[in-house]
Amino acid sequence: MQHSIVPDKSSVPLLLDCSNVSVLRDGKQVLKSISIKIPDGKHVAILGPNGSGKSSFIKLLMRELYPAQCDSPFEFKIYGRENWNVFELRTYFGLVSNDLQFTFTRRISGREVLLSGFFSSIGLFYHQITQNMEDRAWEIAKFLNIEPLMDQYIEDLSSGEARRLLIGRALIHRPKVLILDEPTSSLDLHALHTLRSYLREIARSGIGIILITHQIHDIIPEIDRVIMMKNGRFVLDDAKEEILTSENMKNLFGIPIRIKKEDGYFYATGY
Repeated sequence: MQHSIVPDKSSVPLLLDCSNVSVLRDGKQVLKSISIKIPDGKHVAILGPNGSGKSSFIKLLMRELYPAQCDSPFEFKIYGRENWNVFELRTYFGLVSNDLQFTFTRRISGREVLLSGFFSSIGLFYHQITQNMEDRAWEIAKFLNIEPLMDQYIEDLSSGEARRLLIGRALIHRPKVLILDEPTSSLDLHALHTLRSYLREIARSGIGIILITHQIHDIIPEIDRVIMMKNGRFVLDDAKEEILTSENMKNLFGIPIRIKKEDGYFYATGY
């Protein structure tokens, strides 16, 4: 299933309609009665310390985890549907994560990394590649300025270069939503600056962004809603300017933090 770069938002239900959902993982409750509504095409950041349940929430959205059958009724719908074929659902999403990058450790070229996004595979095996797929891969490579990386092996690249390849892989099938799980981890300042500039372009293209992070400087100016998460719960959910305050950050991370804003970005200091 293919989607245009700018989705038609007429009569489209919520991307996510989640109410009173809990999730168990290895017998432990990792998400506790969470409720959230995300309109289609909107940009949202989920901010919280390590171990707060952020990655479990992404696995719930990607149907790697499922709501637990508890005594209280719950609702979990993606684009208005409770039941999905997982392969169909994933055509709507593009995912970039550190876990994904760690799986690309074999001798896989940049071209293979991009094209594997059509098949949700790690590299190419017996997949049939069409000319349209090849053209799309080079279109994405040009957009992300990674054309010189197409013939190089991902394991030989810097973290920033590899991350841009994975973003290209996530975008290649024209998803409606780009999910970024700690996207700037291990990046130096130059790679961070470059990555944020491309994420801003993607956000302005009409693709929705769900950003998962513990770093507030990851939150690009185009994201206007922030949800704070702690101990498996959503504890605050509001406009970015209302959420990203020194007091809220202190309560979230448990240390004194001062927040400053510059050129549309928020930064934490004093810790």
